[in-house]
Amino acid sequence: MNPKIKAAFQLASVLSAAFGLRASLRDARAKNDKLAMADVLITAAGLVTGTALAVRTLRRKEDDE
Repeated sequence: MNPKIKAAFQLASVLSAAFGLRASLRDARAKNDKLAMADVLITAAGLVTGTALAVRTLRRKEDDE
């Protein structure tokens, strides 16, 4: 698969997951659930990492051209 297309799918996946994460964050805050809040923070860290990897892939391909 073309690396640019793969990176675009990664970014789209991260964006869709961010909307679900937002709802989970609101729910955890409303219930004052510390375990759910920890899950939200860990998931958010994964989203940041996924975004960074996708951006790096896109930048490397731009440099190669």
